[in-house]
Amino acid sequence: MSAGGSPGGAPHARAAPSERDPLRELLALRDLETRRIVGLLSGTSADGIDAAVVEVRGSRLATEVRTLAFETVPIPDELKQRIWALPDGLAVHLCELNFLLGEAFAEAARRAVARAGLQLADIHLVGSHGQTARHQPPGEGTAVPSTLQIGEGAVIAERTGRPVICDLRVADVAAGGHGAPLIPLVDYLLFRPATGARVMLNIGGIANVTLVHPELERVIAFDTGPGNMPLDAVARAATGGAQTFDRHGSLAAAGAVDEALLRELLAHPYFALPPPKSTGREAFGRDFVYPLLDRFRDRLADLMATLAQLTVEAIGTAFDRFILPRTTVDHVYVSGGGVHNRELMRRLGARLAPIPIDSLAALGTDPDAKEAIGFAVLANEALFCHAGNIPAATGARGPRVLGKIVLPPL
Repeated sequence: MSAGGSPGGAPHARAAPSERDPLRELLALRDLETRRIVGLLSGTSADGIDAAVVEVRGSRLATEVRTLAFETVPIPDELKQRIWALPDGLAVHLCELNFLLGEAFAEAARRAVARAGLQLADIHLVGSHGQTARHQPPGEGTAVPSTLQIGEGAVIAERTGRPVICDLRVADVAAGGHGAPLIPLVDYLLFRPATGARVMLNIGGIANVTLVHPELERVIAFDTGPGNMPLDAVARAATGGAQTFDRHGSLAAAGAVDEALLRELLAHPYFALPPPKSTGREAFGRDFVYPLLDRFRDRLADLMATLAQLTVEAIGTAFDRFILPRTTVDHVYVSGGGVHNRELMRRLGARLAPIPIDSLAALGTDPDAKEAIGFAVLANEALFCHAGNIPAATGARGPRVLGKIVLPPL
């Protein structure tokens, strides 16, 4: 077959060049009064993909957000198992999973857009954090500080027909930072107090805090340590897989804290590290919790109670060492799955008393949707070429525009 020919020998009809200019169209989004953006992420626990559809007006200090829809789309068990196996995965496994998760993220975006009563054509931009495959921040003995998020942005752009801003952590890591946490800028833009200071606490697979002041230069943020990830593993073991989390904290409430184990776990070197710092599945994932499951197979309720208290003590220790010496905290607002764990919240309230603690819902924002909303806001900041990191929080050498742009099909 000759070049340019068809199997029958006839020349192919040549497609007319597209007159569209996707880059110009992307930049033109800056001129819109409001932009409809889908924010996507899958957290450390890999239990589902959070998708928020939001309207964003303005940028930086003028940012205003209205949530149109939010949905958590479960990740199929087969994909979960492949994600959890990532540290030991081969290159082919990682390559395939990157594209499979891209498909899953695109489907989550479609479902959230439909829930909002919109069409994909009504969406201006997608901001996708992806799924962290490996996170090796500075200062933890790694030869090359690095981070890898998967959930291919090109697949999301191809399936949705929308421009995608993704891979938001790597620019900060390239600048010497941890690439985490990234939501602190969003905490500041959307939830900064007029006076005083508040803490935005997110309890996902990993727990993290942002100390928010009216002045950006006084904001600090870091991961406190494990959140729901070890608790979820115990819940699966205790129920034979029937429950993937400790609903309402009932299992923890039925157990007793093993004080010797708690002291052992609190000796983990991460808790004594000063910020900036970040952590993840590598430190508090299966290698951390599976040996405990073997040791406490006949006392899983006690193990659950102890791990819940570990999450609380890690947060409390972070307050004692790194937050309260700096300032008085007026209020703590909690987001993430941990806010629904009544026993965890009860213990946290006792540990942080007399500081008032409330769900982020008290500020009018769905606590489950916060991080997905946050990545939509970070995509909006990237659209305007504004920095998305806070160097004091991540340790980066300076402000950096975060994310890579994937343009939609012509």
